[in-house]
Amino acid sequence: MTRIAVLGGGAWGTALALTALRAGNDVSLWAREPDAARAIAAGQNPRYLPDMTFETGIATDTDIAQSLAGAEAILAVIPAQSLRAVLAQAAPHMPKSVPVVLCAKGIESGSGKLLSEIAAEACPANPSATLSGPSFATDVARGMPTAVVVAAPSEGLAADLATALSTRAFRCYSTTDQTGVEIGGALKNVLAIAAGATIGAKLGASAQAALVTRGFVELRRIGAAFGAQPETLMGLSGLGDLLLTCASAQSRNFAYGLALGRGEALAGRPLAEGVATAGIAARIADEKSVEAPIIAATALILTGKLTIAQAVENLMTRPLKSEAD
Repeated sequence: MTRIAVLGGGAWGTALALTALRAGNDVSLWAREPDAARAIAAGQNPRYLPDMTFETGIATDTDIAQSLAGAEAILAVIPAQSLRAVLAQAAPHMPKSVPVVLCAKGIESGSGKLLSEIAAEACPANPSATLSGPSFATDVARGMPTAVVVAAPSEGLAADLATALSTRAFRCYSTTDQTGVEIGGALKNVLAIAAGATIGAKLGASAQAALVTRGFVELRRIGAAFGAQPETLMGLSGLGDLLLTCASAQSRNFAYGLALGRGEALAGRPLAEGVATAGIAARIADEKSVEAPIIAATALILTGKLTIAQAVENLMTRPLKSEAD
């Protein structure tokens, strides 16, 4: 692959465009706002990557057809809840059979569909893949060492994409377990909000460790219900991403939870995908008869139906059982 198109001019879209450029590809990037497109082309993204200057060479445009022309791979770096609309806009301009790599993490809140299911509906002529793993956009944009995983139903496609995007500082592993990679990326955001709220409410590091550990059990249960492979959930896109996201205020989801636990105003905060995912994740767990009390409690807290204190009381007074159950 030599020409890669990126849909999305946010922090992660810019970081992945830079990675693709550093890997030796020709890179085009579509951004909604003309100011963002001009800034990225000039080596800056002041809104999403402030105080950072990076190399030029990314061809930016606000015309989605122009950005997609001649693409041999497309990175869809669009928030989960906006993905369907953007792919519908882009689909008529996508070269047929060119893979669409889904780089957001979440579950569509209305339908409960994974992002690969949305892509199959919005652009059926293009195979999908998923890129996920423990990665902060600022680290990747600066060229700091990062490892992620690329998943696609075709082993060959996953390996080709991993090769096309890998650099000395950005290492891509590959897998065919796309569902497992998607589940891990989506659910860790919900658990990161819970972990942040635990710290924000000053419940202590011991409580945080317990929540993350037992939350990972819930992630694995839900993943198993979807048919995810256990080793995928134990890897970069599951446990790896969970560890990163649940321990740093650099994570938008952890930061959101931190503010929630402190009782701070939440309006106007940067997008935290876990907020939209929590409710649908809890509903899916219930529909699949999967025990997920932490995810359920997080969803109720976010809708104001439960306080953090009440959630802690409910979780700590659940019937005792074997840890393996």
